[in-house]
Amino acid sequence: MNGTHGGGYAVSAEFYDLLQAETDRRLAERRFGPAAARARRAVLDVGAGTGIVTEVLLHTSGVPVHAVEPAPAMRAALASRLAHLGADQRARVTVHPETLEAAGLTEIADLAVASNVIACLDPATRRTTWKAIAAALVPGGLLLFDPPPDHLPDRPEPAIRLGPVRVGPDHYSADVTRHPHRGVLQAVFVYRVERDGEVLREEQETFDLWPAPAERLTEELASAGLHLVRAPSTGLMAARRPAA
Repeated sequence: MNGTHGGGYAVSAEFYDLLQAETDRRLAERRFGPAAARARRAVLDVGAGTGIVTEVLLHTSGVPVHAVEPAPAMRAALASRLAHLGADQRARVTVHPETLEAAGLTEIADLAVASNVIACLDPATRRTTWKAIAAALVPGGLLLFDPPPDHLPDRPEPAIRLGPVRVGPDHYSADVTRHPHRGVLQAVFVYRVERDGEVLREEQETFDLWPAPAERLTEELASAGLHLVRAPSTGLMAARRPAA
C-alpha cells in the first residue's frame, strides 16, 4: 500500500516494489492513465509511496506531477525511482515530504489520484484529506480513488500470498492476512526471504484499515465541496470539484 503517514512502512518499503510493483503499475495504467492524458494543469498523487503511480502519471501526461509522500522509507524508494527517469520527466515532479494538509496546496491540479491510500486514513484524517484535495483541485478538477472496504467483516479474511520473487539465490514472498480488531480491519504483512528452502529472514508489519460505506464517503466528499460522479473504471470512486 502506498504511504500516508510519516511513521510506518519501514519494513514494507524494502519489499513493496519486488512483490507488488508490476501488478500496481498495470492497475494504475488502466485506472489513471486515460484521465492523466487529459490533464492540462497538473496531476496530484496523494500518498505516492514508492512512486509506481507517480511514474505512470508522468508517462501518460505532459503536465507537472505533485507527489505527496510523508513516510521517509517510502520517499527514499520514490527518490530512487525518480533517479532512473529521464531529466525531462524529473523536471515535472515536485515531491512534497509531508501530509497533503501540511503541504497546503491550493488550486494547482485538475486531476488528483489517491491509490491504495484512503483505507489507511482514520475517519478524522480522511475528512481533512478530502478538504485538502478539494483545495488543491482547480474548479472542475477530478479526484479518482479506490475506496476503503465498505464494512468490517465478521471473521478473518482468507490469506493472500505475494510472490515468491527470485533475487539471485533468494526468494522473497509475503503472506497477507486481514482480520477485524477493535473496530478496524488489520492487515498483517509477514515478509520472508528464503534460500534453498530455509528462511533467512522473516519480518512483519501491520496496517490499520478503516471501513466506510459508500453513503458515508459521499456525505464526507460533499461536506468537503466534492460531488460524486461516475468513475471511469471498476473498483474506483470519482468526485469532482464543481466548476466556478
